[in-house]
Parts: sequence; structure tokens; C-alpha cells
Amino acid sequence: MVKNLSLIMMVIAVAGCQSKNKIEAVKDITLKPYPQTDKIDQKDTYFGIEVEDPYRWLEDDLSDKTKAWVTAENEVTQNYLSQIPFRNAIKSRLEQLWNFEKFSAPYTEGDYIYWYKNDGLQNQAVLYRKKGENGTEEVFLDPNKFSADGTTSLAGINFSKDGSLVAYQLSEGGSDWRKVVVLNANDKSIVGDTLIDVKFSGLAWRGNEGFYYSSYDRPKDASALSAMTDVHKLYFHKLNTAQKDDELIFGGENIKRRYIGASLTEDERFLVVTAANTTSGNELWMRDLNNPASKFVSVMSNMDKNHYILDNEGDRLFIYTELNAPNGRIVTTDFVDPKQENWKDLVPETDNVLSPSTGGGKIFASYLKDATSLVKQFDRSGKLEREIELPGVGTASGFGAKKEDQDLYYSFTSYIHPSTIYKYDIATGKSEVYKQSGAKFDPSQYESKQIFYMSKDGTKVPMIITHKKGVKLDGTNPTLLYGYGGFNISLTPSFSLANVILLEQGGVYAVANLRGGGEYGENWHVAGTKLKKQNVFDDFIAAAEYLISEKYTSSEKLAISGGSNGGLLVGASMTQRPELFKVAFPAVGVLDMLRYHKFTAGAGWAFDYGTADDSKEMFEYLYKYSPYHALKPNTSYPATMVMTADHDDRVVPAHSFKFAARLQEYHKGANPVLIRIDTNAGHGAGKSTAMQIAEHADKWAFMFQNMGIGYNEIK
Repeated sequence: MVKNLSLIMMVIAVAGCQSKNKIEAVKDITLKPYPQTDKIDQKDTYFGIEVEDPYRWLEDDLSDKTKAWVTAENEVTQNYLSQIPFRNAIKSRLEQLWNFEKFSAPYTEGDYIYWYKNDGLQNQAVLYRKKGENGTEEVFLDPNKFSADGTTSLAGINFSKDGSLVAYQLSEGGSDWRKVVVLNANDKSIVGDTLIDVKFSGLAWRGNEGFYYSSYDRPKDASALSAMTDVHKLYFHKLNTAQKDDELIFGGENIKRRYIGASLTEDERFLVVTAANTTSGNELWMRDLNNPASKFVSVMSNMDKNHYILDNEGDRLFIYTELNAPNGRIVTTDFVDPKQENWKDLVPETDNVLSPSTGGGKIFASYLKDATSLVKQFDRSGKLEREIELPGVGTASGFGAKKEDQDLYYSFTSYIHPSTIYKYDIATGKSEVYKQSGAKFDPSQYESKQIFYMSKDGTKVPMIITHKKGVKLDGTNPTLLYGYGGFNISLTPSFSLANVILLEQGGVYAVANLRGGGEYGENWHVAGTKLKKQNVFDDFIAAAEYLISEKYTSSEKLAISGGSNGGLLVGASMTQRPELFKVAFPAVGVLDMLRYHKFTAGAGWAFDYGTADDSKEMFEYLYKYSPYHALKPNTSYPATMVMTADHDDRVVPAHSFKFAARLQEYHKGANPVLIRIDTNAGHGAGKSTAMQIAEHADKWAFMFQNMGIGYNEIK
């Protein structure tokens, strides 16, 4: 059973204290000269058009020259941040807010009940267990002992069906390359050798014999953090044998796929394989493990839409699919002849986006209704049993359990409600609070409301705006606008510890649900892809204009933030409308749209972006909005802090390096344009508590300083 640590650690807190002391922003901070970044004569030709790339050398993350540049840039950034008088006060406040016990929902494996707990400021959550409800609590796995500085994290854990064996993944420095350790769960002794070079993989146990995992060949003559990884391979590892002897099950040179994942049905009869070349759409294959001579059966042979096996009852398959249903539906078919013409609707498509799960012999249909949760319970024949009464309007997650379970646990959160864990009785439909958040936070002092605004082309876009009650709409409120807008990912309400700093200061936090995301299904997603990607930026810019026109804020008090694809969003928005924003935070962003597909698994993002090699039209479209190429000389850009990490092998830091170098070259004006580069950190997952607090403190300090608003110290 995979446990999503990022969702677990969304449980966060805020104490509702009164401000005691106002620390003013400094009028003049001494900004050290930016490093003199060398330029080279590098030109590429696309469809007869020559494109300069003078900072290409920063793509080499192994070179001493690049490392020296990183050091020099960090010195400039840290020198600037150290002069902000309230930086330490914000950091102290974050430590206060963070310092309380946080728990995950419990789950059962074998004879034990397991759960995660963080005592407060521990860098990583600790996995505890007890034998039955009345058993003695003990530490099962403490990731804080993986490394001295907390930069090695637990990146996934899977138990065998009987709970006697467990395999867990380690991420070092935030890298997507993982190691896998196997334990005897009863005595916690190590079983066999540690597996290495595992990437983009689950761990699917087959009895107690071994497990399936996925990986690429590790680059031999290039950086493992930036070299292209293109051919995924699914292996079976038999316990107590050498990894070099692992059997190739699917993929490799004979059936090249960029992403391959494996799972077993709960009865362990079927091996299910998903295969894809982009981040959207997949093939679906199955093998009957009860028949040693069986071969893979193709359930879905194209990659146009997303599909997965939800469950089975003998030969009867329950399939989630977006085929002829952009919002998703559940169908049934028979393994003996699973072709599409034999599919029968079990839970038909609706106007809301479906994300189903199973537990206790039931099907739980979690829907998104205007980016908030709606959950319905069905029996196995597709009969609606009930709509589950949720605690409010927000995000409910975790409706999954084993077939024999009588209860399950789910969490509920919103922008002003710390995550609370509920125990749900599957038979009666009754929920009860299982673990209340330890946050000392009074939601009644704040309000969070959803509005709809019009984008440039007249499309109605939702946005949720959160702030203290009684905030005056006079255009003076410091405001952070956040967005993503890509890869069918939905931004749903969740309580964020970091954002409390803004809310306590009377600020406004706004999240826009842009096209490109999954909030309204695949049609909404596709409306923000390839030659329609500008829709995403237009939606975000229109959100900013709405906040200004409705007097929540002004351009002088407006910051924008986003990470990964959201980093591209911020980079494109600030280059297209630099006058609209005072502060910009493009984090781990895709910022060179002509070369993103040359690194790690970047080519898999082509469904959303297209590539510069596709056609002249696609090249010209990407070239026009690519943030690195859209920067213009002698232009005043917002105060910018580019944020990245040296071990990011998802969106390689070269994107941020090159963008920051050109931004510093072209920018004209008093606003600082800096780059903050974490070391021993990756794309974000598994980042230690200490690193998270330091990052958020720097972010808010930079924003408040450049808006000239200072900080009301909280005691």
C-alpha cells in the first residue's frame, strides 16, 4: 500500500496571536553586483530561424564553472536577504506555527496498525506502529536517521499482502533516482541487497516472493541529474537475488515506452501495466499470474486517453476510463475478451470530474465540483447508496481501503480549515472525528470564498480568495496570486502553514483554477495545451486584473507564485506583463521551452507543450512565450526571486540558471532580480522541515520588503 507523504504532511497549523511590534521595511538595501555571467557564441537554427543561447554552458551541472556561478549567485541572494530586518522574525514565527504534533490516518498491514507522526519540527515524519488497537506503540521507521541533515527522505513504502515484508524507497537530496531497501516487518531486519537506480516507480509485491519495479538505464557518460531518460523498463526482483539478475517484464528496446508502471489487483491474480510516452494518456495491459504460461493481454492499445484498472471480481474487471468521457467514467468488462465494444457503463460520466477508489466492497466516486469535493458511495452493481456528508466545502481525500475493511479514514481540509482526519463507517455512512488537528487556529476569523471571473476570451474561470474577515477592499492589501494550469492537475483547497504568515498580516491569498488543469476534466486540460497554452497565461493575468479591479490589491502590492509548470506560468506572465506585478516567484520552473525536452524525462511533457522540433508553427508559438527567450533588454521587471535546487532532476535547474542570468542582464530598474538555489534538494518532495521553513521565511521577507510593508511581529 503506497502512502502519499506529501498529502500526509499537509496537516499544518497556525496560532491566532496578536501582533506586538511593527518591524519596518528597509528603505535602501545594498544589493551586491550580480555575478558577471559569461556569454558564449551559441546559435541554433529552427526552421530557418536563428536563436541565440549565450548561457548554454549553464546546462552543464557537472562543470566547476557552473558550480562557481551557483555559489556566487547564492552569495548575492543571501547577502540581500540578510539585510531584511524581519527575516528572522518570520522564520521564528514559522517555527512556532510548525511546532505541534502532526498525524496521518492509520492503516493496517498484517497484524499491525501503522501511522506517521511528526513531533513538531522533525525534518521528516516518523512511521510508528502497534500490534492491534491495544498494542504498544513503537517506532517502525525513522527517516530522520537516514541522513544527518534530513535531506534523505522516505519516498514510498509498500507492504506485501500479509504484511510480513516491506520495501521502501529512499530519495537522496530530493533526487528522483531512488534506492530500495527491503525489511522483514516483524523484526525489522534487512532482507537481501539494496536496489539502486530505481526511478518513477511503484513497488508491487507478488506474494512474498518479490516485487515489480521500474527504472531507466542510468546515464553512463553524462549527469544522472540532467541526461535524458527515455526508455523505461519494468523488472521483477526476486528476494535474496542480485539486482543484475532481475527479470525484464515489460519495456526496454523491444517495446519502448517513456513511463511504465505496475500494480497487482488486490487478489494478486492480475499484473496490471500502464505504459505511456507522455504525461497524459496510456496503454493498459494485463497478465494472469495464476497461469504461468499467460502473456500480456491488451485492454487498451492506444494512448489517447487515461485508463486504469480499479478492481476485479474474478474475471470481471472494473475500469476507470476517459475514453468517450472526458470527465471520466467506470466501466466493466471481462478479462477473457476485454475489448472496448464489450465495455458496459457502471458509473456513467457526469458534469463533474471523477476520481474513483474502492474499499469495504464499495466504490467511492470522488468528484470535483468547481474544484471542491463531492463524494458518492456505490455498490459493485453501480447502485448509488449515498452521497457522503462532508464537514464543509473543501477537499476530502483518502477514500480507499481493503475489501474486507469495515471502516476507512479520510481527511478534510480547506484554505481556512487545518486538515482533520475522519473515521468513516462504510455500512452506515457515518463519519466521526478521528484525529483533530493540533493547530491553534480560529477559522471564524477568516473567510475563503470562490468567485468566477472572465478571462480574455470570455471563458469563466474560478478563483478562491482567502483573507481575514473585515479586510478593507481599498487596493492596499499585500496579495499573493498562485496558479499552476497544466498536466490535468487540479488545485483544490488545502490549509497551508506557510500562507498563515500572509493572512496574519492582513494579506490576501488567491488561487486561480486555470485552464490546463483538471478541475473541469480533459476538455479543460486540453484548452491549455500546445497551441492553446496562451489561454493559461491569459487566465492568470485576468485573475490579477480582477484582484486589482475589485480593489483587493494593486500592482504595487501584488505578487505571483508558482512551481514547476507553475514556474513557467509565472515566468511567462511576468515577461508578458511586467508592469502588472510587484513581485514574482518562479520556482523550479520550465523556462526554456525550446530545449526542455532534451533533459531527463522532459520529452514526456510534449502532450501539454509540444516541442520546437514538431513544426514551424509549434516552434514559433513556443519561442514567443518561452520565458527565457521572451525577456527584453532595458525592461523593468518585477522584484524576482527565482527558486530552484541543485538536485532537481525533474525540471533541471539549468532552466532557472539561464533565465536568471538573462534576467539580470536585461533588467533595468531598482527591483532586485535574484536566484535562490537550494543545495542537496530536488523538485520539492521530501524536503526537510528546516529547509521548508528557511525557504518560506526568505520568500515572505523578500515579498514584504519589496512591497515596503514591513512585518507585524507576532509573539
